[in-house]
Amino acid sequence: MRLADSLQILCVASVAIVVAIFLADGGAAKFGTPADAFTSLGIVAGLVGTDLLLVMLVLAARLPPIDRAFGHDQAMAVHQSLGKPALYLILGHAALLITGYALAENVNVVAETWNMFTGLPDMPLAFLGLALMIGVVITSLVVVRRKFRYEAWHAVHLLAYLSVLVAIPHQLSVGGLLSEGAIARYYWLALYAAVAGAIIVFRFLLPVTRSLRHRLVVDRVDAVAPGVVSITLTGRKLDKLRATSGQFFVWRFWTDGLWWQAHPFSLSSAPSERGLRITVRGLGDASKQLPQMKRGTRVSFEGPYGLFTENARTSPRVVLIAAGIGVAPIRSLLETVSFAPGNATVLIRSHSLGDTYLVDELTDLCRVRGVELRIIAGKRPSGVSTWLPADAVRDGISLSTIVPELESSDIYICGPRPWTDAVVRDARSGGVPKKQIHYERFDW
Repeated sequence: MRLADSLQILCVASVAIVVAIFLADGGAAKFGTPADAFTSLGIVAGLVGTDLLLVMLVLAARLPPIDRAFGHDQAMAVHQSLGKPALYLILGHAALLITGYALAENVNVVAETWNMFTGLPDMPLAFLGLALMIGVVITSLVVVRRKFRYEAWHAVHLLAYLSVLVAIPHQLSVGGLLSEGAIARYYWLALYAAVAGAIIVFRFLLPVTRSLRHRLVVDRVDAVAPGVVSITLTGRKLDKLRATSGQFFVWRFWTDGLWWQAHPFSLSSAPSERGLRITVRGLGDASKQLPQMKRGTRVSFEGPYGLFTENARTSPRVVLIAAGIGVAPIRSLLETVSFAPGNATVLIRSHSLGDTYLVDELTDLCRVRGVELRIIAGKRPSGVSTWLPADAVRDGISLSTIVPELESSDIYICGPRPWTDAVVRDARSGGVPKKQIHYERFDW
């Protein structure tokens, strides 16, 4: 909790510092005329917007402290929520500066835009960065993102790094706030260097080092259901990874058609020093090729990630809820999570009994560990935001009626984003505190 609070304070402080930089440069006195006011507001908008962009990059860099404090799912939710404000601030930065300069030079905004583009150093790069950022944010909107395959969306999203990079030169060459020799300039460059260093270390160097050290390879690929396979991986000293049930890795399989992409998949059984196992449903272009992988295929990875583990427990009882391929981390948790006899319930949601994955393994585990297993089958009613089938909704059934001791339970939920959100709402309406609800949403 202290770590989470400290990180939030650091985020707020970073915004306060960039505003303080503007004020320390005499910014409070630069509102005497309409032209100065527009220009000054534009500078502040640019500083705060850029700072939020850097915060977004840090949230996506998978730093261990952020993962321990918030978990990947919550960190990426904040990352996504900052996208629109950051874009609006950067757009405001451009519009306000153009208006301020146009008023000062007594020309129209179209002429001033052209003058800036052609007359100021590094401005073409700045406009390119803005265009790239607009493209990234638009493709991140849910309604737009659903029209993309994962592979295409991911490629576009990588342009966020380029959009930030190409905008740096104009920040240093235009205006006096970050001029040569100014303390603010060195702070700004140090901020960029710190973010770049975090990305390089935790997104590239550390994963490469770990992949080389542990030498993971595909040991076997077992069919679970049509389009669903379990992949067992073996390697060296896997206990040194310190992975736990419920966590996920970002995997890259070095074979034709797959090597150029990386995908997040959760562990579907408890990790051991002998091997790891994931269970995958073919949804994107790449994941559909996984069943054809040969034994011995080299695998690189990032991780482990996530707080979807027993370490998040706060209550003696536990309820594990899954839909679709979300059963994978639930199955691994069931193998190792601690509870007294009769204090655990597993709920599996599916359209029909035939499309429940790993059901035989779940049944055996529940029998051995004395866990109540309930498979809730049936289609959801149209036009209603619920996680339950139509007949359950009609009968007034909710999570609290299915699990009578819900309020004294930790609840682990994994499934598609809208479905998971519906389960969370049901749990909250049943009186479960937020700290007892843990979820992972398989979505991009």
